[in-house]
Amino acid sequence: MYLDSAKKQEIFGKYGKSNSDTGSCESQIALFSYRIDRLTEHVKANHKDYSTNRALVKLVGRRRNLLNYLKRKDIERYRAIVKALGLRK
Repeated sequence: MYLDSAKKQEIFGKYGKSNSDTGSCESQIALFSYRIDRLTEHVKANHKDYSTNRALVKLVGRRRNLLNYLKRKDIERYRAIVKALGLRK
């Protein structure tokens, strides 16, 4: 499987407050970004896989909602996570 518990803990440790910090916006956004990257590669190779394409669009929407929430609540945390993940060019 592409996303095991060790990889999740690594993502949460890098972007969250600790390895077990699964609830913060930053850690969830980082996890969604990791999943989006993997699904994007899959969709590029399998362009007729419509169910994966739909799941990818839903994940992007969920990440966008979290980013909007974080932007409303704390603009500095928003800027930090966008810069760390390289979401804007």
